[in-house]
Amino acid sequence: MSEQEEYDYIIVGAGSAGCVVANRLSEDGNNRVLLLEAGGKDWNPFFRLPMLMGKLFQMGIHNWKYYTEPEPYLNGRSLYWPRGKVLGGTSTINGMIYVRGNKLDYDRWAQMGNKGWSYDEVLPIFKKSENHESRDDEFHGKDGELYVCKARSDNELHDIFINAGVEAGYNKNDDFNGQDQEGMGRYDFNIKKGKRWSTSFAFLKSIKHRKNLTVITNALAENIIVDNGKAVGLRVNVNGVKKVFSITKEIVLSAGTVNSPHLLLLSGIGPANELAMHNIKSVVDLPGVGKNMQDHVDCVMSWECPKPISLYKDLRFDKIVLSVLKGLFFGKGFATTFPYESGALIKSRDALESPDIQYHFMPGLEKSANLYIPNPFKKKDATETNHGFTIRIGPVNPTSRGEITLASANPKTPPKILANYLKTEFDVKTIIDGIKIARNIIGQPAMNEYRGQELAPGAEYTSEEDLTNWLRNNSLTTFHPVGTCKMGNDPMAVVDENLKVHGIEGLRVADASIMPIITSGNTHAPTVMIGEKMAEIILKGN
Repeated sequence: MSEQEEYDYIIVGAGSAGCVVANRLSEDGNNRVLLLEAGGKDWNPFFRLPMLMGKLFQMGIHNWKYYTEPEPYLNGRSLYWPRGKVLGGTSTINGMIYVRGNKLDYDRWAQMGNKGWSYDEVLPIFKKSENHESRDDEFHGKDGELYVCKARSDNELHDIFINAGVEAGYNKNDDFNGQDQEGMGRYDFNIKKGKRWSTSFAFLKSIKHRKNLTVITNALAENIIVDNGKAVGLRVNVNGVKKVFSITKEIVLSAGTVNSPHLLLLSGIGPANELAMHNIKSVVDLPGVGKNMQDHVDCVMSWECPKPISLYKDLRFDKIVLSVLKGLFFGKGFATTFPYESGALIKSRDALESPDIQYHFMPGLEKSANLYIPNPFKKKDATETNHGFTIRIGPVNPTSRGEITLASANPKTPPKILANYLKTEFDVKTIIDGIKIARNIIGQPAMNEYRGQELAPGAEYTSEEDLTNWLRNNSLTTFHPVGTCKMGNDPMAVVDENLKVHGIEGLRVADASIMPIITSGNTHAPTVMIGEKMAEIILKGN
């Protein structure tokens, strides 16, 4: 094997965690680091404009474009699962919302036997990566690569929604990542000077000069080579050419909640009975690979707005073109904001220790989130059919569990994804509680001038039975899948507290798949933290 085909570390996946791991491991010039990405380079300038996210997300550019199996508790509907296939991974196509989760999330991880993962222990890791433009206190960092800013929209409906929540008895919260997560407020974002700040821009662009770091795009990892219980290399398809890369130290899988377990299964690491069905020789019988999958399910409520102040007012064709140009060249204007800028994390019952429901509020209807561009020659429709606002509602700690399984032994064949959304009565009841709370908030005096007819589900949906049926027909994903390579020491755990794969030497996993329990909120920030902590663990020799 030639010198250039051998590395100390190989990282599979240049996403939210992989870019961080590559940056940190290559800081030591003695480490020869290879970073593999199945997608291409993040060259598209439109992906850097926050408001375009919705449209491009649905178009499937730089995207694995996965779909779930027909979901048994969603009346057989298959849901679209966009996952980033590009440098930066899903951080290049996501909603950029920066939410770390609740303190209790990490304390629960530690209580499950994962030493080193309590909130007090991971807070410094979050702060190390963070570079917040305005927050400077015990909860935030100013010197990291990951730029974070406060919400930037000037649409008045955001503040009206927050004020209505305060009238309903909920606290106003300026910082969901600070002392207390609970309350109504605006989210923070990974946006720098009006542009998306993905992990590729944060952690890779500035270190391209490092001679000990090799980044290869369009490289699909096909299987891990294991010799006598030790990972020794990787078979990779690079632009249609089969290659083998060997390691002297370790392989780190940062391919994400779908692709990390998929690669393990293709390599004979997983439930032996399932592998046998595809004639894959079992290397290690790990029954938890692909199991424990969790995702934030949600529903979309919407109302008409009798005042023409929603996002629709900015969607005239000439305004969109001007805004896109201003955003691209100057980092200013409508296109540099994200539609769902405000929201809430609140308790459905006072007795709870922490919030159990998350809200994302948009001062527009869902077609605005996808940057619906009206025909400039078409007669304008009535205000009430265009102006409105939307609230997405879901449980932060769903109890339904799904799985990733093989569809084929062919690495190019997507795995089967079964999320089992709304399998448990807990998840159904929590969303229904959230719907009732949302109606109470929108019913407050602060909303009187701005509240029109409830469009979805509609005011006629009041009974538990009607709302449950509506949820099964309409619930969606918030695009936060985690947990398929669970961290722990129980029989279903895939990695230990140092993220080493059980039963295999020289192989670790560092991405959202290692979460034993999903975090309370958007999952990008915790995934960056996992990459940061993974690198720290390796560099300390653990």
